[in-house]
Amino acid sequence: MPTPFASQSHRHVKKEKGMGVVPYLFVAPYVILLVIYGIVPVVYAFLLSLSHPDGSFAFLDNFIQVVNDYRFLTSMKNVGIYVVIWLSSLLILVVLLALLTHQAFQHFSKIARFVYYIPGALAGAASTLVWMFMLDPSVSPVSSFLNSIGIESFAQSVGPDKLPWIFAVIAFWSGAGGWIIIMYGALNGIPHEVIEAARVDGAGMFTTATRIQVPMILKWIAYMLIMSFATGTQLFVEPQLLASATFGGVSESWSPNQLSLVYAFHYADFNSAAALNMILLIISLIVAIIVIRKIKLFEVE
Repeated sequence: MPTPFASQSHRHVKKEKGMGVVPYLFVAPYVILLVIYGIVPVVYAFLLSLSHPDGSFAFLDNFIQVVNDYRFLTSMKNVGIYVVIWLSSLLILVVLLALLTHQAFQHFSKIARFVYYIPGALAGAASTLVWMFMLDPSVSPVSSFLNSIGIESFAQSVGPDKLPWIFAVIAFWSGAGGWIIIMYGALNGIPHEVIEAARVDGAGMFTTATRIQVPMILKWIAYMLIMSFATGTQLFVEPQLLASATFGGVSESWSPNQLSLVYAFHYADFNSAAALNMILLIISLIVAIIVIRKIKLFEVE
């Protein structure tokens, strides 16, 4: 005859078994969407990149054709400069603003976080249109400033040497707010006792930030860099809109993703377009692996 304790233990074990399924149910929708919209397209692009248009095996022919294209290195250089500027600004300004919001702006941190996030409410294309108006001296509210630095036309505002900076500003303006809020949340995860112990030991705001807070959110910073690098290499909307607005003033192959579009829909060469995108994916994976190994991102402390 089962005792009350045995019956209670049996129910507890049964409950634990039931709970064991719950985490899988939570992640299942993400895994399904990841397979449909992430893994399957990548596998399809990989197979396309190794094939000729007639379906025969091409091995590396499409990759060689893309790399030998005179526009390939120029587009990679353009995006490389843009990514360096953007990631540098993210690394410095996002962490600095998150620290200031957490330490110095505590009394109005809710307002600060709301203000940071407002630009992120605009979609990428809308953000680009806003900045196109801002940079056009004929309609810009800061036309006096633009004229004072010698810019009198929209074509001058979006000169080739200024484009990486302009795209970095647009990307920072529209995307930094979300990362500031994420970093703020990570800073809130640091035990209060640790911060108090540092203050008791005489650590000021700067020492606390550099010796305790930044090292303790380093994995979040690494995560931001990985995601932002992958996003940056896929730059497309901003140069594409500027190319249309300037009637060819900005090249339609300014970024690798634009060059991929040219291959796919101007030349109907989807295989070379797939090869170009596989190159971008490989570069992003290499950078992600380096950062993950360097920061030990997945190690449990």
